[in-house]
Amino acid sequence: MNRRIIMRKSIYIADDESNIRNLVQTFLEREGYDVTAFCDGESLLRYFSTNPADLVILDVMMPGRDGFFICSDLRKMSDVPIIMLTARDSDADYISGLSLGSDDYFTKPFSPIKLVMKVKAIFRRAESESKKSDNPNESLHFEDISIMTKTKSATCGTEDLQLTPNEFSLLTYLIINQDRAVSRAELLDRIWGYETEVETRVADDTVKRLRKKLAKSHVVIKTVWGYGFRLKSLSDEENDPSTDEPAPDTETAESES
Repeated sequence: MNRRIIMRKSIYIADDESNIRNLVQTFLEREGYDVTAFCDGESLLRYFSTNPADLVILDVMMPGRDGFFICSDLRKMSDVPIIMLTARDSDADYISGLSLGSDDYFTKPFSPIKLVMKVKAIFRRAESESKKSDNPNESLHFEDISIMTKTKSATCGTEDLQLTPNEFSLLTYLIINQDRAVSRAELLDRIWGYETEVETRVADDTVKRLRKKLAKSHVVIKTVWGYGFRLKSLSDEENDPSTDEPAPDTETAESES
């Protein structure tokens, strides 16, 4: 008789505060996850190099190299989802974490229940993307942009765009829905797993970084003021200029949001 073996998802957490480590570990283990805790990022990185996890939670401020360096090194070897934790509520930390490829960012003190919900949402998204990429030859195209869903790579012409996991997911979703505007709430739900609209700039910040990487392409991400975003070709934009107002895209505007 064949028995289906269900592997528990493995999660690594690195935080030099034992109370935070223990709290997060307890809540995640209650949900059935296999959790391994580390007191610094270097220990996590060494262990991960030979025993990869399904998700990593990193504190920013730790002894030795901080969470940003560890996140960068992890991203060089894996697309594992990464959640950053920090006691510093600053725009610089927030943007640094996302630009290095982290999937989300929690400022201490945070609700462990919300963190667990975020972890579940990330795993749901990963499973959904895995099902969509069963065909190794599946690709998406829009103007000079090509997306390979199996390898999670994107090119502009022959140039690799070198997208982070969130940037890749966002561009893929916009290409799939190129015939319409997509709301911020929908993006937060489908890309980041927020089931309700929350106060976060993650969608806008990711769009801003993605725009820079698409600067030499024939496509543009237009802001639908007060709603969301839409992917358009430059030729359409020149022939039929959009009446949508641009989103505030300055550092000053970001700090006020």
